[in-house]
Amino acid sequence: MASGLRRFVGSLSRRNLSTACANKQLIQQHDGGVGSGKSLNLYSAINQALHIALETDPRAYVFGEDVGFGGVFRCTTGLADRFGKSRVFNTPLCEQGIVGFAIGLAAMGNRAIAEIQFADYIFPAFDQIVNEAAKFRYRSGNQFNCGGLTVRAPYGAVGHGGHYHSQSPEAFFCHVPGLKVVIPRSPRQAKGLLLSCIRDPNPVVFFEPKWLYRLSVEEVPEDDYMLPLSEAEVIREGSDITLVGWGAQLSIMEQACLDAEKEGISCELIDLKTLIPWDKETVEASVRKTGRLLISHEAPVTGGFGAEISASILERCFLRLEAPVARVCGLDTPFPLVFEPFYMPTKNKASCLESFKVPAQHCCMNLTAHGS
Repeated sequence: MASGLRRFVGSLSRRNLSTACANKQLIQQHDGGVGSGKSLNLYSAINQALHIALETDPRAYVFGEDVGFGGVFRCTTGLADRFGKSRVFNTPLCEQGIVGFAIGLAAMGNRAIAEIQFADYIFPAFDQIVNEAAKFRYRSGNQFNCGGLTVRAPYGAVGHGGHYHSQSPEAFFCHVPGLKVVIPRSPRQAKGLLLSCIRDPNPVVFFEPKWLYRLSVEEVPEDDYMLPLSEAEVIREGSDITLVGWGAQLSIMEQACLDAEKEGISCELIDLKTLIPWDKETVEASVRKTGRLLISHEAPVTGGFGAEISASILERCFLRLEAPVARVCGLDTPFPLVFEPFYMPTKNKASCLESFKVPAQHCCMNLTAHGS
C-alpha cells in the first residue's frame, strides 16, 4: 500500500433511523472526561461493556450459542455467574431463532444483545434482520419498534479461519434502510461504541474484528462511557492523500502511512467506525483538502462498501479530485485458507498502481499472479 501511495500521489443519510436519545448519559469522544483506565485487549473491553450494560439496565439480556460459559472468544466470560442464567443464557444452534427471539424481546421494551458466534453464520438470520428488525418501525408508522436490538458478530480474518470463519459481510447490511452497522478498531473504541449501540433507539449490527480480540491492547477507561455513532475519526492528519477504512484494517493502513511518510508523502487516515449512516462530511472535507482517496477493506472488492464511499465522494468532490479513487480490498473469491496471505489487503498491496489511470481493483485481482 505504501509503495502504491508513492505512485498514486503525484447530510448524513439517516435512512429511516430514529434520532431520539434513548439514554441521557453524556456521550464522550475518545476518553476525554472519562475516569482512569487500565490496559485491556479487545475481547476484555467487550466483556467490560457487556458487564456495564447488564448492570445499568435490568432490561438488558445477553444470549447466543455458548455465551453461558463465555463464548468461543471468551467475550461473555463471567456474565452468567454475575447476572444469572435468566439474563445471560445459551440458545439452540439456530441463528434465525436467536435473532427472531431478540426482535420479540426488544419489541417488548427490553435491551436484547444477541451474539452470532461467527459473522459467517449470520446468513440464516438474514431474513429476520433485513425483513423484520430493519422494517419494524417503518411498517408500523412509528407505533412500534425493536430499537433495543444489538446483534454482535465476530467478523474478518483470524489467520486460519478459511472460507467459513473469516468473511466480512458488512456490505450486505449496509444496503438495508433501518439498520445501523458499526465496526470498532480497538479496545477503547469497542467498549464505547458497543455501549452506544446497546443504548441506541435503532437496531444495530455490531461487527467485532476477531483478529484483534487478543492482539489489540490499549488503555481503556473503566467508567461507563459511550462514543458517538455516525462520526468518523481523523486518526492522522495529512495533506497529500486520504485513506479510509474500518476495523482491523486500520492498523494495516497506519503502517502504510508511516512507510509513506518516510518517502515524503503526507497521509490523512480516517476511521469510519459507523458504516451506516456513515460520516460523508468528514471524508468529503478531507478529500477536498488532499485531492486523492484510497479505501481499504477485507471484504471482496466488487460490491464492497468501499464502492459506495467511492461513488459518493466522486459525486461530491469530482472537481477537487486529482486522481481516480482507488480501492485496495479482498479478492473476488471465497475466503481461502492456505492462500489467506494472498487474499488479505496489506500495506504493499497497492504496489501495482503504476499510474493514476489503473483501477485499484484490477491490481488487487492480479496479486495472486504476481505473488505480491
